[in-house]
Amino acid sequence: MTTFSDFGLSKELEKAVYNMGFEEPSPIQAQAIPIALQGKDMIGQAQTGTGKTTAFGVPLLEKISVDEGIQGLVVCPTRELAVQVAEELNRIGQVKGVRTLPIYGGQDIGRQIRALKNRPQVIAATPGRLIDHIERKTIRLDHIKMVVLDEADEMLNMGFVEDIEKILAKVPEERQTLLFSATMPRRIQSLAEKFMVEPELVKIKAKEMTVTNIEQHYIEVQEKQKFDVLCGLLDIQSPDLAIVFGRTKKRVDEVVEGLIKRGYSAEGIHGDIPQAKRDQVIRRFKDQSIDIMVATDVAARGLDISGVSHVYNFDIPQDPESYVHRIGRTGRAGNKGKAVTFVTPRETDHLRIIENMTKKKMMKMPIPTTHDVLAGNQKVAINQLLETIENNDYQEYKRLAENLLEDKDSVTLLAAALKLITKEPDATPVKLTAVEPLRSRKPKADFGKRRGNDRNSRNDKGRSRDRDRRRGRNRPSNEKNR
Repeated sequence: MTTFSDFGLSKELEKAVYNMGFEEPSPIQAQAIPIALQGKDMIGQAQTGTGKTTAFGVPLLEKISVDEGIQGLVVCPTRELAVQVAEELNRIGQVKGVRTLPIYGGQDIGRQIRALKNRPQVIAATPGRLIDHIERKTIRLDHIKMVVLDEADEMLNMGFVEDIEKILAKVPEERQTLLFSATMPRRIQSLAEKFMVEPELVKIKAKEMTVTNIEQHYIEVQEKQKFDVLCGLLDIQSPDLAIVFGRTKKRVDEVVEGLIKRGYSAEGIHGDIPQAKRDQVIRRFKDQSIDIMVATDVAARGLDISGVSHVYNFDIPQDPESYVHRIGRTGRAGNKGKAVTFVTPRETDHLRIIENMTKKKMMKMPIPTTHDVLAGNQKVAINQLLETIENNDYQEYKRLAENLLEDKDSVTLLAAALKLITKEPDATPVKLTAVEPLRSRKPKADFGKRRGNDRNSRNDKGRSRDRDRRRGRNRPSNEKNR
């Protein structure tokens, strides 16, 4: 078994990793860290949740000298991921004394300029705000030893390719470059060819993409039933913390509004919500002031929140990579997690594509009945009673209970108490805007074959019309008007 001690790390980093509770490296860490420590350029194909931040963070921080200025740069697609990366690198670099500063749009730039005067050694930044600082000369990249492009495919999808090229042109040519991406489209390969020197490829196999300690289920459900099914699951499963993923910003807003209407503690995050508000929602979710967070894929990128017990894919994700990213929000740090995906009948083919790509078959769940929901709520009520007893939080009510027991038997009183605190299934009407079901993408070979068949069909029709004309079967042009 490989351990972090086998990498020959400095005492400071080895102690930091030990303090964080890491023992056995994840597959991406076991493969990437030795290569990066040799100073080689590298491409890592891995999803969020596989431990890739540590995979590039350990070799990055080994190269950093505490006495110099900015020597490390991590470029991220979203603000949330930049903050998350900075937090992780600060934990790893704490013993060595290396500080990482997150730089992103939406935060006061003056505040960032003041923070830069404290001379951090590493910057974790979104492309747009980083370029602002470069142009203001408040960040200089002259002494960069390593550049990391994190979630490069997502940055390209968001239109940052020109910004990335502009940034890479500003750093010294003798730097080391690491690129991490869930997928490897041609644009990523072109970027690597232009800015990297003989990079080594580290790829996590599909069977390693999904976390083994996450129970994965799906429910086949009509679009109009989704919200009631979600509420039923929340009552039955009673998650500690749950993230609900919606496909669109409007969907997120409507689901949050419906959950609040039915008495759940929920808030949402998506790209149109101001950054300060998003930070507040994430903070409230982390400290469990709210139980449910509803999010779009992009808004939730980079989130690392301990204690998320359940993930609900209210809308099936667009692709297997997004699915892996979503369910990776639960089952962290060795904990168990549950993921439930809602699938409409017309989306079952899309579900099979995800299963084939992830090499993991999801278990089908039945739609919960009203009886199931009531039983779940009764279980919650019983647990509340038992927790009150365990906490000894009932002394002031003992005299009242004794008085009541003079006239009523204990079973009757307890049954009445349970009925009072048990939440009845809520049927408050909630209407959501329907979304189009995802269509499964046919393989290219089938697509080409289909095009050929269509073309042959059209040719056959054309030949039939030609034969008709030759046989004098053409109708006069004005005949259809008779």
